Amino acid sequence: KDVQKEREPHVYLSEEEVKEKIQSYNSSVTDKLKMTLNANGIYTGFIKVQMELCRPITVQSSQSQGRCAHSNNESAFHLPDSCVNTLHISSTNTVREVIEALLKKFFVADNPAKFALYKRCHKEDQVYTCKLSDREHPLYLRLVAGPRTEMLSFVLREHETGEVMWEAFSIPELQNFLRILDKEENEQLQILKKRYAAYRDKLEEALGGVWKPG
Repeated sequence: KDVQKEREPHVYLSEEEVKEKIQSYNSSVTDKLKMTLNANGIYTGFIKVQMELCRPITVQSSQSQGRCAHSNNESAFHLPDSCVNTLHISSTNTVREVIEALLKKFFVADNPAKFALYKRCHKEDQVYTCKLSDREHPLYLRLVAGPRTEMLSFVLREHETGEVMWEAFSIPELQNFLRILDKEENEQLQILKKRYAAYRDKLEEALGGVWKPG
């Protein structure tokens, strides 16, 4: 289970330190997703973000995939937790810009303010998660941690605000959520009915064997 941790202070690197870290980073990369240092001191590279969304996302219906509930030109569907997206960003890109780029890549119509980017670290056999502020730079964090995702990974989640702020959702979004819930409820009911029907058949078969005249 993840454990919340305070944000670590930002350590500013000199141009020479950045250059050395990029060289070290690229020498350790195993998936060819290397970083590039530009003449102006800005560097570019790749980050992978795992999508861990509890609620359905709203997308343009023409781009939607999977289980959908349609409403006009929009659809809502659940994104599997196994979904990992790779983004090419620069050292100047902030967390807020990364979130917006992720949503744009998935054609998500939801307000970016509903989402937060977390970093997940493994230290001393413990998993720590920390919500990143909008002004932090994910590529810098990736550079400092190195390319190994078991040392540092990024996760997109909904904002943890305790109770769900349903008033932040539009009417079409809420209607789509209700349709999805109805569909999932019906699916679960069918599964339960089949399970108990199988139990009933086995019990009746067993009873028939016990009371069968010998």
